[in-house]
Parts: sequence; structure tokens; C-alpha cells
Amino acid sequence: MRRREFLKLSGSFGGAMLLSAGGATFGQTPRTTRVGLQLYSVRNSLAKNPWGTLKEVARAGYHYVEAANHEARTDPGVGFGVKAPELRERLSELGLSIVGCHINPLDINIMPRALDYQVALGNKQIGNDIEFYPYGDMDHVLQRCELFNKIGDLAKQRGMRFYYHNHFQEFQRFGDKFVYEIIAEKTDPSLVFFEMDTYWMYRGGQNPLDWMKRLKERVVLLHQKDFPATCPQPMNLYEGVIDRNKSIDLELFMKNKHPLCFTEIGTGSLPIQSIIDAANKLPRFEYMLLEQDLTQLSELDSIRTSKKAFTSKFSNVSF
Repeated sequence: MRRREFLKLSGSFGGAMLLSAGGATFGQTPRTTRVGLQLYSVRNSLAKNPWGTLKEVARAGYHYVEAANHEARTDPGVGFGVKAPELRERLSELGLSIVGCHINPLDINIMPRALDYQVALGNKQIGNDIEFYPYGDMDHVLQRCELFNKIGDLAKQRGMRFYYHNHFQEFQRFGDKFVYEIIAEKTDPSLVFFEMDTYWMYRGGQNPLDWMKRLKERVVLLHQKDFPATCPQPMNLYEGVIDRNKSIDLELFMKNKHPLCFTEIGTGSLPIQSIIDAANKLPRFEYMLLEQDLTQLSELDSIRTSKKAFTSKFSNVSF
């Protein structure tokens, strides 16, 4: 899918969505999307100076944050190595609220303490960070779905929620269905919800507006990145970069994660206003989280640039 075709598809689908939904009722105030930040965007700054970085995140105008704990086997929290009461107090002082957290690894044996930490922190939901599925291995997909259901049940017992977070590899077909489709079908809708990463959907050749419509009752969060107007790779990674009929693992993923295929959110070519408008019609949608995987700026300058661009360009949003 080339950029011109992608924009045409997105525009056409956005119009169809508006017509089929009837649009906003005349005189009715449109729903507002609450926008926050995935802290993976400032991961290197956090590693060097966590409290100073969180202060700068708040100073940049963000109030809602999603954490990313990649050390969950040794740290039950958000990767800062601090107890939940202290972190909750420090975040409150900064005017920050944790609205989600990625947990890695998704090991059922460490989930109870990880969930208990999040309860103490005041966070109501957790999700996976990244999953890989050996090509054609349906048994592996079904085993992971079973795990997602189990984690969802543990979360539900604590008044919490588990959500699935995608990349592009979920849009390989196993048989006649996308892996993402299989996950939706084989997980319990009362236990497993979805955090749609719209950027990675486009990079998997998909239109996230379509998936929002299909999974509308289960979509609770969005990740929003942006794609630059000029990029050394096509929008759709399956068009000459990645073989959709071979296994994708972390090594292949990282090898093809090109730094020049990311730009500050609101400065690129993705149809973000259409995404916001579609998200605002979802019955359980809560937050759009800006995420900057790679940047040519400093991490803190990057999130400031995105905040400024987002505020000036898009309507029906609040920070």
C-alpha cells in the first residue's frame, strides 16, 4: 500500500464510518478523547533520572501515563524499583495518573504480585507489550489465547482489566484468518480487551478504523504514533520488507524497525483526526496514548513537540 492509496482508503473509510454512524447529533457536544503518554517514549531518560523525567513529562502538559515494565520477573511494579505507595504519592504530587501498564514477561506465576502492585498503585488495567507467533503455529496462538484469558480472569478478580496490545506481526494469516482475528475470537470478551496500536496496524497493511468497528465493545485504549511523509520503507511492511509467509521474531522485528519511519505525533501523514473521531464513538474507549518509539530529537524534546502539534492540529482532545 503506497501513501496515496493509503490516504484514499483512510479518507473513504472515515467518510463511510461517519455516514453509517450518523455523525454527531446537531447541537450535541462531541465526546473528547483524553490523550496521554506511553512512558516507553522516554525510556532512556527514565533509566537515568526517573523522578526528573516524570517531572518533565508533567511540565510538558501530560497528565495520563501508561507505564512499560520489561523487568516484571524481578520488579512487580512499573520498572522503577519503588514500592506502590511511594510511587502513587510521587505521581499524585506531579499531577500524573497511571492509566495502564505493559507487563513483560507475561508469566502466569508472577501475575498475582504484579496485579496486586497495580491495585495498590491505583491502576485499573494492564496489557502485554509484544508477542510473536511462529508462522503457521496455530497451537502456539491458542496457548497464548488461553494465557490471556487466565490473566484476564486474575485481573477481573481484582477489579482490573487485561488488554492486548498489537504490532504488525498479528496481521499475518494463519490459514484464512489473521492472527489478530484469531486472538479476538479465541479470547473471552469479558476478560480480554484491546489496546490498538494504529501505527503498527497501518504497517501491517490494515486500516485501524475497520478494526475499531469490528471490535468496538472491546477497544479501551489506543496507541498513536505517526509516519513521516518521506520514509525509506513503504507504509505496509509486507510490501517488500517483511515476508508475510515466514516467521517473525524479535530479531527480525528490530532489524526492520527503521528510525526514519517515525516522526513526532501530529507532524506526519497518518489520518489522526479520523482516528480520534472514530475512537470517540467507541463505547468503552478511555485514552489515546502517544508513543514515540524512535526519534531524531532528544526524548523530552520529542514528547514536547508531539504535545504542541497535537494541541494545535486536532479537535475533540484533552490532555
